[in-house]
This record gives sequence, C-alpha cells and structure tokens, in this order.
Amino acid sequence: MEQTKEMQMKLIDTEAHKKEVREALSSGSFYQLLRAFFFPKMVRSFFIRFLIVAAVAWIFFKFFCLPLVVMGGSMLPTYSERGFNFCWKPAYWFSEPERGDIVVMKYGSDKVMILKRVIAREGDTVEFRNGKLILNGEELSEPYIQGPCDWNLPPRTVEKDHYYLVGDNRAVPMQRHIFGQMHKRYLQGAPLW
Repeated sequence: MEQTKEMQMKLIDTEAHKKEVREALSSGSFYQLLRAFFFPKMVRSFFIRFLIVAAVAWIFFKFFCLPLVVMGGSMLPTYSERGFNFCWKPAYWFSEPERGDIVVMKYGSDKVMILKRVIAREGDTVEFRNGKLILNGEELSEPYIQGPCDWNLPPRTVEKDHYYLVGDNRAVPMQRHIFGQMHKRYLQGAPLW
C-alpha cells in the first residue's frame, strides 16, 4: 500500500518543476523563465499529462470537430472564399439534414470536402428556371442568394438516400459550379459557424 502511494506521488509530484520556476524567477532571466514555463524538465508527470492532452486532442479533432479551410467562392456570401471553419461531425448522427441546412460532404477523398446547402431530399423534384429554384413544382424564396442567376436545369427527381446540394453563389455559371445529388454516406457533418 505504501509503495502504491509513493508511486502515485511520483506521478503527480511537480516539486521539480516548481523548483525550476523558482530558480528562474530568482535569477531574473526572462529567457530562463520562458524555458521553465514552455520547456520544463521532462519529469514523469509532465510526460504523462502531455500524452493525455495529445490523445484527447487527437480524438476530438479526428472524430468530433474536423478543421476545414474553405477554398473557392461557391458559398459566397454565406462563407468567404478563403475562410476557416470546423465541421461538427455529431450534427447529423441522430438526425437528417433539413432543406436549407448547410452541410459538409466528403468529395473524392478523405481530405477533400465540399460545403454546400441542401435544397432537396430523396423523392423531391428539383428544377432551375431562369435562375429560380423550383422544388416539387413550387418556386422557393432563397434570401441567401445575392446577385444575378440565369441557371436553367430540367426537372429531376432526387434518388433514394441522396441529397441535392447547391452552393449559394449562383452568379457563377453552372458549368463552373459543383452541384447535384450526393449519397448520404458522404455526409460528414455541419459547419460549426
């Protein structure tokens, strides 16, 4: 029992680090103080804490909150052309995206994602007529669209287990815009802001 307690004290004992900081403070050297703060002597407790923090951060940013760099202007003005965001993966673990939601979808490889707005779900009929979105035969108001749009696309029905995705910047010609239906297995999550 005594040996276990002594082992626990070694794991959480920071006396060596406190001593190092005290020496740096008493020396008056700013360099030594920075070194003691940012690069403490590698005692077991520091190494264990560092590994725990690194493991938790890796799990969090790998499985819950994926960092994203927004490249391209297909979501202007909602998202800037060279912005930074996070993909919150749990957003759709227990629910489906609704029409109008902005989603992050895997596109090609694990490192390439697209940020688009869901405009239709399975079974919906989508059409663009003179720049206006026609969903199931009714023209939809899209207040997030700014600028002229002259898109024309014949009616098409969204397949089972698919979403129809389009960017907000419809001033871009259709030929230069990535849009269309994607299978829901590529859904990664929602942008955090």
